[in-house]
Order: sequence, then structure tokens, then C-alpha cells
Amino acid sequence: QVQLVESGGGLVQAGGSLRLSCAASGRTFSRNPMGWFRQAPGKEREFVAGISWSGDNTIYTDSVKGRFAISRDNAKNTVYLQMNSLKFEDTAVYYCASKRRQFAAVVTTAVEYDSWGQGTQVTVSS
Repeated sequence: QVQLVESGGGLVQAGGSLRLSCAASGRTFSRNPMGWFRQAPGKEREFVAGISWSGDNTIYTDSVKGRFAISRDNAKNTVYLQMNSLKFEDTAVYYCASKRRQFAAVVTTAVEYDSWGQGTQVTVSS
């Protein structure tokens, strides 16, 4: 497994921006797809964005398309989530996750990810 530590969360007004970071250590980071998920109070954890091991392919849930951007720097063992035009409904704990299979396609299903960070709180005030 890989150890993941998120940072960059906080309180922001609606329309503002935040950039989340997820630093990885352990197994070879650059071989595994990465994902960002979020969980709001009383709701199920949901997929937000994913990126392939090479960074060439990214996928997003519909509600964040055009506002969020996922990227990775394999030299720094870090994945990022740039969040712009934040909305109240983006309020949640955000988790990064590493997919189990190396060099595999990026997917939206949480069960495919075997390493998770502790989460970082994002609160958007309306």
C-alpha cells in the first residue's frame, strides 16, 4: 500500500478557489491511477476526479466538470485538485486514493482503490 496525506482544505466563500494536495509515500506512486473522493455529512462517499498513472487521462463527475482540475507530479509523488468557482454543495471532507492495480485505467469506483488518506475538510460558505 501507499501512505497518503492530504492538505489544502479550509473555509472559502462561494465562488472562491482552493487547491488540495495529496503527498504519497510507500509503493511506486507513478505506476498507479489516483482519485479524489468526497463525503458530505449524511451522504455517501462520492467520486470527484481521477487521473491515470501517466497523467494523460482525467475523468470527473458531472457536477465539477469545468470547475475542478486534477493533476499529478510524479517526480514529487503528489496529486493535486484545483477547485475553482466553489459552491456551497462542494462542502465535504475530501479524500485522495490510490488505485490498487498499477498501469491500469482510472475508474470512478471506490472499491478499486486500496489506499486512502485521512481526508481534508473543505467548507464553502454561501
